[in-house]
Amino acid sequence: MEWRDDAIILTSRPQGENHSMLTAFARERGKVSALVYGGQGKGKLPLLQTGNGVELRWRGKTADSLGNFEVDLIEPRAAHAFADRQALAAMTATAELLLHVLPEGEGVPGLFEATEVLFDNFGERMIWPLVLAKWEVGLLRALGHGLALDRCVATGTLLEDGAELCFVSPKSGGAVSYQAGLPYKDKMFPLPPFLIGMGEPTEGDVKAALKLTAHFLRERLLLPIGRELPEARERLAGRL
Repeated sequence: MEWRDDAIILTSRPQGENHSMLTAFARERGKVSALVYGGQGKGKLPLLQTGNGVELRWRGKTADSLGNFEVDLIEPRAAHAFADRQALAAMTATAELLLHVLPEGEGVPGLFEATEVLFDNFGERMIWPLVLAKWEVGLLRALGHGLALDRCVATGTLLEDGAELCFVSPKSGGAVSYQAGLPYKDKMFPLPPFLIGMGEPTEGDVKAALKLTAHFLRERLLLPIGRELPEARERLAGRL
């Protein structure tokens, strides 16, 4: 059997003396793994770096067999991020997160394209933290754990009807208006306006957004499967 798909490399680890076990996020097939023969060799090792965009050609005896990949490089994103240590750490942490939370062999509509945009921007020092925060909100939504940021969970008033949404409940993941949330503001997250399409983001807004999404990634996606947020992602907001 055989198939082809575009993919983003999540991780590659040694297998035997010269081969590699490659795990990637494929456009149509979600998280997939297979052997790359000679993957530790000088010719193939640079292709298998985390974040790189590739075309995978999979071959196996049956659909359920491990099979093997042939890999063609499309976008060398790992090389683009080398100049920014924080960006490289964030890209690696994002790949690790996807490795834990993506369903095996099952595509997630829209998520691959959004992840391509994010990984393309890790080479852009001034904007990747903003793109990462928005992507993480989208990841939660794509995996069925989206935040309700379009209305006040306390009053039901919609953003489009003029609700002054300023906070996010750490339990419900719902936005809370200024008036309803003010007495409890110390127990809630601030809602960065750019996450609801309001105004231009400041550095403080981006840091607040990354702290907000880190909480819900941990609580909704990782702790239920016995995982923790990757250390590089945990420390990201404080290092920007």
